[in-house]
Amino acid sequence: MWPLVDWRLELVQVPVSDVDRAKTFYTEKAGFNGDHDHRVSDEIRFVQLTPPGSACSIALGTGLSDMPPGSVHGLQLVVPDINAARAELVERGVEVSEIQDFPWGSFVFFSDPDGNSWAVQQIPARG
Repeated sequence: MWPLVDWRLELVQVPVSDVDRAKTFYTEKAGFNGDHDHRVSDEIRFVQLTPPGSACSIALGTGLSDMPPGSVHGLQLVVPDINAARAELVERGVEVSEIQDFPWGSFVFFSDPDGNSWAVQQIPARG
């Protein structure tokens, strides 16, 4: 029998065309925490940002990936209050959709300046 292993997703790369612009968007508009910004060499820069309360961070940078900027779609954040989350994003200047209600939750959607897209979900009460 194999030993049990905890598998935790802790970092997702988000390809961007302008690291400084993306870092500003994610920290100032989306409200992520700026964890690290390291220039490893002239070719490699690593920026790690984490949404408040999340165990998973995103990585922006140069020399990290060959994915084209804006090619990540469907990243999802989960919040306890979709109305509060949408209001905070709007107040911070993010272009965010209206709230959409589905049987599996309420959602809003936004994209970063390169077009990487995000969903924000409030999971319905279980009862």
